[in-house]
Amino acid sequence: MLIRSARVEDLPEIYLLIRELADFERAPHLAQATEQQLRASFFGNKPQVFCEMVESEKGEIAGCAIWFVNYSTWTGTHGVHLEDLFIRESFRGRGYATAVLRHLAKVCVDHGYHRFQWSVLDWNEPAVTFYTSLGAEALDEWTTYRLSGDALHQLVTPH
Repeated sequence: MLIRSARVEDLPEIYLLIRELADFERAPHLAQATEQQLRASFFGNKPQVFCEMVESEKGEIAGCAIWFVNYSTWTGTHGVHLEDLFIRESFRGRGYATAVLRHLAKVCVDHGYHRFQWSVLDWNEPAVTFYTSLGAEALDEWTTYRLSGDALHQLVTPH
């Protein structure tokens, strides 16, 4: 297995993986990113988001991890936020997800970052069990809020 930084030629496969993740998460209608947007995000001037590709022993694309650097005012350090980790079903159970998490944990340690975090859907019991087995803690006392669409625009220009 190989974990490597995404290359421009991976864009069609990254796009497909994002679509497959959206299907798995029962929200295909919400995955609206285009390949052009992904190109700008991952390969534009000063990228702020990164993608690691996971290849099988045979060189097949098994999945990917999309992440960005965040910041904690409490620790005074950056951290890694894992936006998406998706391993195709036919490759699950082979240790790929663990290897990706280990890889990103090393990014944190090597850069002096104090936190590595991500979100998981509460109905995804296999993922919850997996993350807990690694020593990850659920931050149940925090509630994520999101402004988007009309509500986001309404805040900018109230009527």
